Amino acid sequence: MLRTSFLTALALTLAAAIAIPLHAAGSAVVNGSVPDVALTDGAGTVHRLSEYRGQVLLIDFWASWCIPCKASFPQLDALHKDFKDKGVTVLAVNLDEQRKAADLFLSTRPHTMPVVFDPAGTAAETFGLKGMPSSVIVDRKGIIRFIHMGYTEKTLAQYRVELAQLLGEHN
Repeated sequence: MLRTSFLTALALTLAAAIAIPLHAAGSAVVNGSVPDVALTDGAGTVHRLSEYRGQVLLIDFWASWCIPCKASFPQLDALHKDFKDKGVTVLAVNLDEQRKAADLFLSTRPHTMPVVFDPAGTAAETFGLKGMPSSVIVDRKGIIRFIHMGYTEKTLAQYRVELAQLLGEHN
């Protein structure tokens, strides 16, 4: 079950706490096309990942029960604020099975980045995620360029470097 595998991976993430590339069979991989999944926000609006083509996109998968997510969420929102006028969107994908848990988490963390919900874990499975939090950075052409699992302050610095690199590329 998705939740069990995430809890196991969460323990490994806490132990390792590093960003690593993921290469599971059938999962999203670096230099592959971003899957065009559809996710719904709190207002019921559907967001397809293909709608972000032409922008640099950082997709962050998180849950209210994920300890590193509690630290990364406000940092990712700050990253969104810093880069949104440059052509970057940070999209927060919540994986809580119970929307009430996600809403409680969000009520205590003001944010401007868009938040969408994946309670069945369909998008997480499509991306082949192995732990929480996990992030995927996509270039303007819709190509996955970086994949991270886990979160530390070093991860945030790496996001900034990678986003700047992608913004500097001419398409």
